[in-house]
Amino acid sequence: MRTLKIRITIWATIASVAFVLWIATGPAPLFGQAAGQPARPVRFAAVAGQKGGQDFTGPYEVVPDWPKPLSQLKGHEKWTFGAVQGIFAENPNRVFILMRGELPALKRPEETPVPQFGPSLTFPVPQAPFRNASVGPLASPGNQGSDGWNGWKGKMGVDARWEHCVLVVDAQGNFIEEDVWNRWNDKFRRPHSVTINPYDPEKHIWIVDDRMHAVYKFSHDGKQLEQTLGVPGVPGNDDKHFNRPTFLSWMPDSTMFVSDGYANTRVVKFDKNGKFLMTWGEKGNPPDDTRPGYFDAVHGVQYDPATHRVYVTDRSSHRIQVFDENGKFIDQFSTGKPSTPQVLYLTADKYLWIADNETSKILKYDTQGHFLYSWGSGGQAPGQMWNVHGFSVDQDGNFYIAEVNNGRAQKFRPRAGANKDMLVGQPIRAAWK
Repeated sequence: MRTLKIRITIWATIASVAFVLWIATGPAPLFGQAAGQPARPVRFAAVAGQKGGQDFTGPYEVVPDWPKPLSQLKGHEKWTFGAVQGIFAENPNRVFILMRGELPALKRPEETPVPQFGPSLTFPVPQAPFRNASVGPLASPGNQGSDGWNGWKGKMGVDARWEHCVLVVDAQGNFIEEDVWNRWNDKFRRPHSVTINPYDPEKHIWIVDDRMHAVYKFSHDGKQLEQTLGVPGVPGNDDKHFNRPTFLSWMPDSTMFVSDGYANTRVVKFDKNGKFLMTWGEKGNPPDDTRPGYFDAVHGVQYDPATHRVYVTDRSSHRIQVFDENGKFIDQFSTGKPSTPQVLYLTADKYLWIADNETSKILKYDTQGHFLYSWGSGGQAPGQMWNVHGFSVDQDGNFYIAEVNNGRAQKFRPRAGANKDMLVGQPIRAAWK
């Protein structure tokens, strides 16, 4: 008995010393009570020691006047960005923005009663955005009807213009390479995502167009269309067709995974030359399907070269499924209810980041699915978000988002003194800088 008491005393002493050391050395003390002052709670601020504020934009601040207004371009004085679908930063001076044409540049209308729709109603709704750039019969083309266009009720040249589907912007927000990319407007019906294979030293530009059911591979300078996967304008569910593909990811040997996507419910695997290898995935039953390998809205795919795992977004069932590189199910985790995970991004330091439409948050998870951090709020003010559909990080740590409903791109830079663990990490860039 005496020996047992001695052991308990020793372990209690060790635990007490460890706790005191943790309090003394931890970056965010649980208690820091001065005389006559209440105990301080654990700090979770992005900038340590910050007084006031609320991490409105997390560890970032908005870069003003980026990009420049589209209306500054000659011949576009009365026009602005359409639904901004995707964004990719090759470097701070070459940032790609995808959008579904242009919309008229409008000032917010005066609030006006609309009794024809019902009593007590006004347009626009106070304290809410007055235009959804993506959803509605007169919004940006590409989102209405069976092919995205046959249900659009607008008049081209009045309600929208099919121009500037691909924009390239420099660090100051100026538009560059206009003549190069405008020539390809007729190749697109709903450009969805843009990226570069991180293992490709030639840095080809890849653009997925979900309504064209096609994946395009352009030369780095954008002057040549070098390869097309799928049959443009023709949907299908075999080795030669897609039905609304969404995103891409690569293995180090340039084997490629395509999330396919909005209408199909599968992941398609190709070799480095674009030869079909295999596919997996079955039609799920959203919103709460937990069966392995069943999908609805396969909206993202990321390959981890360290673990050979493939992470796949099952958006409508608010979860991420994990497979090996041949489609064998390994694991899954939920992003919570309500949520609609839009963007799936794997950093070089092995964290998963997600942009969620329903909650308007940027979320950080480890690769096992444990939730770590989030920031963001919904709205249209600078720094707020409405349906983030793409994001990217450049070599300087600047963070870019594409907002499909707000119809804009935003650039954020790290705040001085920001906790690096709260910043979205760098992407994998194995073959280029």
